[in-house]
Amino acid sequence: MGKPKIAVWKFASCDGCQLSMLDLEDELLEIADHVEIAYFLEASRAVVKGPYDISLVEGSVSTPEEVERIRRVRRMSKYLITIGACATAGGIQALRNFRNVREFMSIVYAKPEYIDTLEKSTPISHHVKVDFELRGCPINKYQLLEVLNAFLNGRKPNIPSYSVCMECKMRGNVCVMVAKGIPCLGPVTQAGCGAICPSYQRGCYGCFGPKETPNTGSLSDWWMRLGVPREDVVRAFRGFNAYAEEFRKEGERLGE
Repeated sequence: MGKPKIAVWKFASCDGCQLSMLDLEDELLEIADHVEIAYFLEASRAVVKGPYDISLVEGSVSTPEEVERIRRVRRMSKYLITIGACATAGGIQALRNFRNVREFMSIVYAKPEYIDTLEKSTPISHHVKVDFELRGCPINKYQLLEVLNAFLNGRKPNIPSYSVCMECKMRGNVCVMVAKGIPCLGPVTQAGCGAICPSYQRGCYGCFGPKETPNTGSLSDWWMRLGVPREDVVRAFRGFNAYAEEFRKEGERLGE
């Protein structure tokens, strides 16, 4: 029996999550001893035809061509894992979803009639069955290792669903929102970054998307008590994970 075959696919994205995978360096070489990296154009032009045991998909679906392509990827993949905010929540490009994309096109492109795009940028899960979503902008490379290990060994990935606040406590950080009145999305954001921003006296930007059962309404109330204008609270929820359901709903509620 041959090695399991892994494919890495890019859709509408900045490539940051694929670069996180390449940043594994020594670990990636060890992975290559146990699997066949059959399709990964960011790393090599060499291509091995499918089907594939695991497909890692970066990026959102933003064009009609991408709709058909993700369906083809799904058909040739035993497991399909989405990686990063674009693939799991539409990405920063999902800001188009709250406006008329045709207006953006007319401003940006001299010949917008040549642009073939969708009205919305959507997560991969809106189009095909996804076996696991790995959050982050970009992803945590060690979480990616855990996910690959889990799927290759037939077990559930051990990825935390608690908030960034837990990471702050584990690092011994004083809460920037309570102690200094700095607006922070940490209480509603899934852990994964190691509380980078609060560790440097900055509020969390929500890079890893909503945590399990986030109380976004309560956090919005606290932000406004700190003097943050309502429109700025909406803008905070419309960042890297703007179209994640919990963040999207809170932004819409506040924007009404």
